[in-house]
Amino acid sequence: MSNLKHITISDYKTKTGRTNDISLSYQTFGVALGEAPIILVIHALTGNSTIIGEHGWWNDLIGDNKCIDTNDYTILAFNIPGNGFDNNSDHLIKNYKDFSARDIAKIFSLGLTELKIDALYAAIGGSVGGGIAWELAALRPNLIEHLIPIATDWKSTDWLIANCHIQDSILNHSKNALADARMHAMTLYRTPESLTQKFGRTKKDTTLFNIESWLNYHGETLTNRFNISAYKMMNQVLRTIDITADRGDFLEVATNISSSIHLVTINSDLFFKPEENWNTYVELKSVKDNVTIHEIKSIHGHDAFLIEFDQLARFLKPIFKVNCDAFVPISKYCA
Repeated sequence: MSNLKHITISDYKTKTGRTNDISLSYQTFGVALGEAPIILVIHALTGNSTIIGEHGWWNDLIGDNKCIDTNDYTILAFNIPGNGFDNNSDHLIKNYKDFSARDIAKIFSLGLTELKIDALYAAIGGSVGGGIAWELAALRPNLIEHLIPIATDWKSTDWLIANCHIQDSILNHSKNALADARMHAMTLYRTPESLTQKFGRTKKDTTLFNIESWLNYHGETLTNRFNISAYKMMNQVLRTIDITADRGDFLEVATNISSSIHLVTINSDLFFKPEENWNTYVELKSVKDNVTIHEIKSIHGHDAFLIEFDQLARFLKPIFKVNCDAFVPISKYCA
């Protein structure tokens, strides 16, 4: 596993006017920085910068001879400040409600500048990670060659904001906040059909259904590896995705983004509805030619982007074929 590295961003000022010193931690994988095209991977709500390796959450997609091949690319992943993975930064987040998805994109942009990175071959993320990728593309329209938002959208809908509001209430008022919030979230990340297929109303014992046991397990597991302040921060970032805020309408903002945009939606997603993504695609195609959309077919809902790796890899492989003209040198491939 790549060692965790740190960038200090002093006196970062949020839109709300709060000033914070930010310790931005990150990991890199694959080819060394400066020697190959760079792919920025942005983690989801309870994720972190450990993309591959022993505890890697995208091992099925990224790695040696995988869809995104670590022999060909530099993989960069920042930790969203306050996500709990880097204990050094948690105390620096004074008030989670001062932050938005755009603030995280700005902090990532400052991190890229500190690393002397002025171009990304791709920025890819699922769920809230994809929303931050959208925010980064809107903030720096010529930074990213391929923008790949998965199971997300350029804005948080009323439905999403409503559920984030419920999550925030649970996190602030429940006696068993982390577990209760996680159990509620799991019923949104999956579908009724997925749960029926998995459990079929079976019981663990005479008093406990297997679905109840499964929810308890996920609640307890998250409690053991996460903390309440991290969950509050990530939930706040999720509810504030909106690339149009103070910028104009969607098409005005999107027209300025030079990236090829590859939308990946999920037909059964209850969180970021596929209809919203298809509407986004239709709007984008009216102003941009370099836009595609792919739809994962799955019974499993929002979590399908972490389950249906074969489908996802099939969509992404054409983007990540080695292009010898894209970066010099990669002597192994461009001899």
